[in-house]
Order: sequence, then C-alpha cells, then structure tokens
Amino acid sequence: VQLQASGGGLVQAGGSLRLSCAASGRTFSSYAMGWFRQAPGKEREFVAAISWSGSSTYYADSVNGRFTISRDNAKNTVYLEMNSLKPEDTAVYYCAQVRKGLYYGDSPDDYDYWGQGTLVTVSS
Repeated sequence: VQLQASGGGLVQAGGSLRLSCAASGRTFSSYAMGWFRQAPGKEREFVAAISWSGSSTYYADSVNGRFTISRDNAKNTVYLEMNSLKPEDTAVYYCAQVRKGLYYGDSPDDYDYWGQGTLVTVSS
C-alpha cells in the first residue's frame, strides 16, 4: 500500500487548505482512513477519520466544526478540508489506512499504512 499526501503549505490564520491523500495497493474502498498530525516536539495526534463507505466521520475536539474529512472511492483519495485555521494547527499532517478488521480508529496503533506527511504552517 502506498499513500501520497499533498496540499500542505503556508497560510494565514483564518485561512483554508485542502489536503489530499491518494492511495494505491489494497482495495481502498474496503478500509477506513484517517488523518493525524504531529507538531514539533509533540506526539502524533488524531485529527479525523472516515469509515470505508464515507457514511461515518469522526473528529478530534480541537478541529470539530472547522475540518471536514471526505473520500472519493472512485479516485482512491481521501481529503481533509481545513477552515478557520489557527497557528496551533501548524504540524505535519499524515494520512493513514486502518488495520484490517477495524471500522475506524483514533489511535496511531489502529493504522498500519502511512503517507509521508505534508507540512501545514499557519502564521498569526
């Protein structure tokens, strides 16, 4: 499985970015997907997850109402729309694919394939 994240960049506080993660390998539409982030000196933290069908989504409290996760199974791609960005959202963002058998996960241990990460920097 290969996951290729893109879309990061520098944005001012209050701005928006859309991250994409293109997947290849095992059947994309059979697995939940997630986004995590890691700021310098901090642990990797859960941001959002989406079930295999896209019918269920889950968010960290810190991003709920500002970020939206979605997927296009025809394109083998998962997205993270980020609005009202804050300086504390600055981090490397990683997409990941859940372990077989899990409906979704909010822990890094729930995922066995990871993208390379894309840097999001929010200036104040």
